[in-house]
Amino acid sequence: MKVERIQALPLTKKQTLEYAEAVVRQKLGKIAKKVSYLGGGSFGRAAFIRCKDGQRLVVKFLRAKGMMEKEAHDLGLLAKYSTIGMPGVLFTRPGDGEIPVDCYGMERIEGKSALFALGMLFLGKKRRKEFADRVTAALHTVHSCKNDKFGDTTNADCDSWLDYYRPFAAEVLKKAEEYFAAGKLKEKVIVAMRAAWEKFDVIFSEKVNEACLIHGDLNVGNIMVGKRYRITGFIDPLNSAYADREYDLFQFDNLTGKRFFLRETYIEKYGASRYCMQKLAFYGLWNEVYCYIKSGILVGLIMDPLVRNMHKRLKEL
Repeated sequence: MKVERIQALPLTKKQTLEYAEAVVRQKLGKIAKKVSYLGGGSFGRAAFIRCKDGQRLVVKFLRAKGMMEKEAHDLGLLAKYSTIGMPGVLFTRPGDGEIPVDCYGMERIEGKSALFALGMLFLGKKRRKEFADRVTAALHTVHSCKNDKFGDTTNADCDSWLDYYRPFAAEVLKKAEEYFAAGKLKEKVIVAMRAAWEKFDVIFSEKVNEACLIHGDLNVGNIMVGKRYRITGFIDPLNSAYADREYDLFQFDNLTGKRFFLRETYIEKYGASRYCMQKLAFYGLWNEVYCYIKSGILVGLIMDPLVRNMHKRLKEL
C-alpha cells in the first residue's frame, strides 16, 4: 500500500451519469432506460443502470489509477469464499480520451446499506445478534482462504505479517509527522500515534501464523440488507490482502457497528490473540490516518474516538 496523497481525477455527478450510460452501451450493447446516481467517496463514483431489457447493474468509476483492476480482482476472489453474496463483475473499462476515468460494471445487490437502514438500530437484541452471527460466519469463511505469503492479493510476497505491515505502519507515521510539522494534523493524533508506536513490539508480540484473505472494509456501510433487514450482500472491498485476520475486525466497531455486537461476536466464536484489542485500536487509528494522507479528508467524528480508544487500550497493557 503506497502511503501518498492521491490526486483524484475530476468527475462530476452529471459526468458520472453520462459516462455510465455510454459505457453500458459500449460494453454490453444495451440501452439504459433509467440512470441514477448512487454517490461515492474520495475516489469512487457509482451509478445505477436499469436497461430496457430489464437488466440492473451498477457502474463504478475509480478516480485514481490502479484501483479498478484491484477492486475487480478482489470482488471475484472474495465471492469464491463468502457465504453471503458479492456483486459479480460484468466488465472492466480503462479510461481513455472518450471517458477519462477507469470503471467497471457489476451486478446490483438489492436493498440498502445497513448503515442507512435506521430501523435496524431499534431491533431487539436477539435480532441484532442474529445479524452479527450471519455476518461473522460469512467473514470467517473468507478468512478460511489461506495463502503461503502475506501481502496484497495480487502480489503477496512477505514471509510474515510484520514483514508486510511494519514498513507500512512506519511510513504512515513518518508521513503523519510531516503533516503535523506542517500544521495539517492535530497534535492529539500524533501524540496517540507516538505512544502507540513505542509499544509496537508489545502490541504485535504474538506471531500471526496464518495469512488469511480479508475483505479490508467490512463495516455496516458495506453490508446490504433487504426486506425485514435480511442480509443481501457484501460490497466494496478495500485493500484486500492475505493478512492477519484481526485486521478485518477493527471496521466492525466503526459507524454503528457496535450496536450489532459484530466484533464481540466474531471474537466469541473464533477466538482472538492476547493483545487483540490493542491491535484493533492500532489498526483503526493507522487506517484513518492513512486514508487522510491519501485523500486529504479528515473527519473528526471518526478520528477522535479512534484517538481516545488508542489511549484507553495502551493503558491496559
